[in-house]
Amino acid sequence: MYERMLDKQNRPTYDEMAAYCGNCMELFMRINEWLSKVCETTQELSFPYGNKYGWAVAHRKKKKLVCNVFAENGAFTVMIRLSNEQFQKLYDQMEKETQERIDNKYPCGDGGWLHYRVTNEANFCDIQKMLEMKCSV
Repeated sequence: MYERMLDKQNRPTYDEMAAYCGNCMELFMRINEWLSKVCETTQELSFPYGNKYGWAVAHRKKKKLVCNVFAENGAFTVMIRLSNEQFQKLYDQMEKETQERIDNKYPCGDGGWLHYRVTNEANFCDIQKMLEMKCSV
């Protein structure tokens, strides 16, 4: 479960990526539409970071990367970088599971990278708050 679309030679369509997310298809479509409308990002299908990451929807504001949304079998993962200050501002508003993920983020400079898998509405709400924080800068 949660396998990514790893065939670099076969570029999927957006609809194929959404369908691949199975029960999370609607959430995948909602997060991408929300990022485009509310955060005013541009979307581009990409195969970033090497063979184990797979196909993603890259969201950029101007040329700055906001996040990558990786389609997975039955879910999707949002890869986002926030500062420690941004994580701290959001921490108390997050579900316990999300707080544990933040506690174990991959450190980078004055913050860190989070690979946040979305499998349900509560996950969706938490990643939406993080993305809102990222877009407000």
